[in-house]
Amino acid sequence: MICLTGYVFGLNSGLLMPNAKLITPRDAAQILGVSYPTLKQWIYKGKLKTVKTAGGHHRIPESELDRYLSRITEKAPVAERRTGFRRISGRNQLVGRVVEIKIEGLLAQVRISIGGQYITSVITSDAVREMRLKKGETIAALIKSTEVMLIRV
Repeated sequence: MICLTGYVFGLNSGLLMPNAKLITPRDAAQILGVSYPTLKQWIYKGKLKTVKTAGGHHRIPESELDRYLSRITEKAPVAERRTGFRRISGRNQLVGRVVEIKIEGLLAQVRISIGGQYITSVITSDAVREMRLKKGETIAALIKSTEVMLIRV
């Protein structure tokens, strides 16, 4: 990996955004819901862009994971993709990844990355604990009028 004027260049990926957060392949496999060997094959075949560390280890930018989260849900069988829709009347559901959770008193702020965009939802801290939300997990944001509700995926 070569750093030049704040931008990160990777041997396998080209130019990345400045200060891009990089994730290990093992963590990325868990986030995407695929096996580690599958993720490594995606890297070797060029399907998943990575950055190499000075020691030659692959790291995956968050933006690359966001690109694949929507693809994984699109390729699932219709019955699997629509399971959440059968249990709730709201149709405006956006699947993304939890990037930040701030709990303060009775309220919690949950920031979700969806295709490179961010949505922040303020919910009760009890709801965060009941859903066992953690950074890096896949979650759906249910948007109803002016409210954003969260659904554990």
